[in-house]
Amino acid sequence: MDVQERREVALRILQDRGEVSVAELSETAGVSAMTIRRDLEILERGGALRRVHGGAISLASRGFAAPYSVRASRHADGKERIGWAAAGLLGECETVVLDVRTTTLEVARALSDRRGLTVLTPSLRIADVLSQNNDIRLMVTGGIVVPSELSLVGDAAEEAFARLRFGTYVMGVGGIDSDSGVTEFSLEDARVKRAALASVRRCIVVADSSKLGRVTFAQVCPLERVDVVVTDDAATAEQIEALETAHVEVVVV
Repeated sequence: MDVQERREVALRILQDRGEVSVAELSETAGVSAMTIRRDLEILERGGALRRVHGGAISLASRGFAAPYSVRASRHADGKERIGWAAAGLLGECETVVLDVRTTTLEVARALSDRRGLTVLTPSLRIADVLSQNNDIRLMVTGGIVVPSELSLVGDAAEEAFARLRFGTYVMGVGGIDSDSGVTEFSLEDARVKRAALASVRRCIVVADSSKLGRVTFAQVCPLERVDVVVTDDAATAEQIEALETAHVEVVVV
């Protein structure tokens, strides 16, 4: 198990249980306790956890996402595959709302050489990627910048969707669950997502498998409002079946 895999295992256990011991991680990964302590120290610096005697506890909750730098490194290969698959679902001259989050950034990278698209985004990171392509008509919502995310929230961000209609919304999520639907960590982000959703015909959710069956703080919409979910091949048969039972098309990559 390499260093990235070890750290993802630690974060996954913390997400599920809220705490993890050095001894458990050492046995699972087949490395020394000293190596695990170094991993936890690095993750603590990134704000993903707090070290305690013999292990670590999670700083994340339903209402608070892990820091962007930590999320960006999780499931990186899967997110890249999801990005390319979602980009392949968009037509050449389609009008698209491209949401914030690390997986939607991979969609933007996959679209960076496409022609004829019109894209509206509340993400300054995505705007930076797509601004390099003169063949994409790029629009940014406006609003208040969230410094840690480089996303835009507030009245101006929500009102950007009021007089516009788009073909597809590519949405990033905090969690997606058959009972609770689509949820986000932040109330402000959820409000922008609801405004975007009201302006589109089709909704594609891009979510790595860790988001499936997960519920975070603020509801965005019921599952019935989602048309397609693009996820990675670590999704379980039960997770996929729960989505398909709600008549959501699932694309696994």
